[in-house]
Amino acid sequence: MSQPLDPEMFAGCSHTASPFRIGGKWTAQIIRCLEAGPRRFSELEIPLRSITPKVLTETLRAMERDALITRTVHAGVPAPVTYELTPLGLTLLAPMAACCAWAAEHLPTLLDARDAHDSVGSPGVDAGVGTHSAQS
Repeated sequence: MSQPLDPEMFAGCSHTASPFRIGGKWTAQIIRCLEAGPRRFSELEIPLRSITPKVLTETLRAMERDALITRTVHAGVPAPVTYELTPLGLTLLAPMAACCAWAAEHLPTLLDARDAHDSVGSPGVDAGVGTHSAQS
């Protein structure tokens, strides 16, 4: 039998204010778009063509709130706006590169496992209850 889990194992982590916004659908892609420097909204829309302007705006605002990007309004009519990674946002590039490297190496195995699991007709996980029986 394995050791019981420490009831305080997450004491140092606040799950109510999780900093892991990069898990959002678009955040990591926006970070990659801004990796080489500031970009305008219309520039971001090109590689992110399946995102709606509303969702792009909401994601950029959330990232700005978390100090991952800065929004700069430049002089002009209409006033051009650019988005740029902050020093904090730049710190995400290394972990994201590690995730990409992991995916490049292991994604085929992961997808094969999903296919095998799904072909068995398993109902998956429902309401936090796993499909495996306890046999310890």
